[in-house]
Amino acid sequence: MATRDLSLYQPDTVPSARGMKFGIVVSEWNHDITGALKQGAVDTLLLHGAQPSDIRVCYVPGSFELTSGAQCFLEYTDVDAVIALGCVIQGNTPHFTYICQGVTQGLTRLTTEYNIPVIFGVLTTDTHQQAADRAGGVLGNKGVEAAVTAIKMAALHRDFSAQDPSET
Repeated sequence: MATRDLSLYQPDTVPSARGMKFGIVVSEWNHDITGALKQGAVDTLLLHGAQPSDIRVCYVPGSFELTSGAQCFLEYTDVDAVIALGCVIQGNTPHFTYICQGVTQGLTRLTTEYNIPVIFGVLTTDTHQQAADRAGGVLGNKGVEAAVTAIKMAALHRDFSAQDPSET
């Protein structure tokens, strides 16, 4: 379990997001949590120079569908990174495990298949309170952390793609 504020980071270590395009796919399930994650991500992207017109948000029914939503961004838009935001809370059945494994593997596969960063911003908690603590509560906002990661990874991809192959 996280024991630090997820929203704490050193802003001077984050490249400018100016000119970058971001897709954010948000699960509607546990919307009180995922809505707060989305707001943290959007606010952070804007803080670092992204323009509102360069941030597109779409919603999917649940966390399992995040992979399909992310794939839509990758196939039909020119985003520099996709942020997938969801919340899966442990219940009394193995459903939690199947959903978490499926979305983790799906988003990882998309990242490698499309060579565009797909950021895992899915909370996997035992209780609703643990999720709330990580969606703007006492442990910060995982959406902020996901946005910072998206900016850094998009900048990394841009840096590598701009390199002259003869220099490597």
